Amino acid sequence: MTYTMGIDVGTYSSKGVIVDERGVIVAQAETPHDLAVPRVGWAEHDAEAVWWGDFVKVCRDLLEQARTTKDIDPKQIVGVGTSAIGPCVLPVDDDGRPLRPAILYGIDTRASEEIEELTEKLGDDWLSEHIGTELSSQSAGPKILWLQRNEPQVWRRTWKIMTSTSYLVFRLTGRVVIDHYTAASYHPLYDIHEQSWCSEGLRPICDERTLPETEWAAGVAGKVTSEAAQETGLAEGTPVIAGTADAASEAVSAGAVSIGDTMLMYGSSLFIISVCDQLRTGGVFWPAPFLVPGVYAIAAGMSTAGSLSQWFRDTLADREREAAEDEGKSAYQALSELAADIPPGSDGLVLLPYFSGERTPINDPAARGMFAGLNLRTTKGHLYRSILEGVGYGIRHNLEEMERAGHSIETLKGVGGGTKSRLWVQIVCDILGRDQYIRDTPGASFGDAALAALGTGTVPDLSSIDGWVSPAQRLEADKDRFEIYSRYYDLYRRFYESTAEVMHDLVRISSS
Repeated sequence: MTYTMGIDVGTYSSKGVIVDERGVIVAQAETPHDLAVPRVGWAEHDAEAVWWGDFVKVCRDLLEQARTTKDIDPKQIVGVGTSAIGPCVLPVDDDGRPLRPAILYGIDTRASEEIEELTEKLGDDWLSEHIGTELSSQSAGPKILWLQRNEPQVWRRTWKIMTSTSYLVFRLTGRVVIDHYTAASYHPLYDIHEQSWCSEGLRPICDERTLPETEWAAGVAGKVTSEAAQETGLAEGTPVIAGTADAASEAVSAGAVSIGDTMLMYGSSLFIISVCDQLRTGGVFWPAPFLVPGVYAIAAGMSTAGSLSQWFRDTLADREREAAEDEGKSAYQALSELAADIPPGSDGLVLLPYFSGERTPINDPAARGMFAGLNLRTTKGHLYRSILEGVGYGIRHNLEEMERAGHSIETLKGVGGGTKSRLWVQIVCDILGRDQYIRDTPGASFGDAALAALGTGTVPDLSSIDGWVSPAQRLEADKDRFEIYSRYYDLYRRFYESTAEVMHDLVRISSS
């Protein structure tokens, strides 16, 4: 029997699995880590301590568990796949050592000025034609330009810019690669039609030699070196695939691999990937080649989702957290029970979930969160339910705009830690007026192991991976609640439109 390993590094935790040739999980491990927010609008990770440190810990925990429970030798692992948050910007020196903490994906909004400048320099028409979308906080190119301008001492020493998965693969194999799906978010450096780095997009930012080589996600990037073997416990020579961004691996774990499948990833942020048979360019969404040649995706992302629940738990729910611990359950369970007693629409309370600005579809890094409709009868249950509903309204906004742009949303497949709250998923179904299929999988790490199986020949093609995924639970939308939520959704849209100018002034004043 042979096995594959998958490890995913997320915003707040890292997870891993070992699976057999049929996709059966034989070992699981997880470890938490922190997110650094040194300034408002910034988000960073220590690549050595968080990314590589977590990988090593999770890998060793998996190998020990597999050895003690199944008598599995590391040499029986025929492939390793990894994913991580992205796109990130990590400058490293010519020895591959990080020169500063990594600048994270779209939740880091520091490069607003560079976004405006590059948009003006390259032009909307050029951006639409070559990268298929507008520049935003999700774009890596403006952050690289920010780095050059604001930390020239770092830039002078920079050998390569890596994203999170690139760094992990480099530490394992010594090769610097990035998969096509993640590279497509390195706007404006990657041409989605040519599927290669773009000289015109590179010209105002950096040299192509500073960037990783491109590779398909399941392509074997290299083999575990002797040094990496000593650190991780893996066998020297074990094949390692290029890997991908966590959201793409989550899509695999949700079974979203066929044309028309649309994944909703309920994580710290909310990510949407819809699989399609052609590139759809223009607009605010992120088109990209997907995991294998000939398959494409259009993606969207909200900056905050589960992080709002965490903020509420840590800031406003000390009493509920303590009570929940006494009863042997999580604070989220206790808060969900409070929220379940509140009617749809939270008795007239609406949340704008823009606590870290917003990515799609408004593309506004200066947007801010807002509770509208507070009154003296508002309880913590109201507040918490309005958080769950606010994310649901944001999902609806994204899907409506996707369809307006001509994309077909057929089957919704939910995945991620947030799906443990069936209340939340049901609220989203009711807001959308759509059914949703939920699978109980470990998420992106399972997708990583599946892609490693594809890359090393254990499975023949991407569609075969769907047989690994557990049966789905179908949650049905309630038509009456959909009608109620539609009225509140209209208010949600109007609240942002009517307060955006005030939000921007608040950001400007507080930053001065």
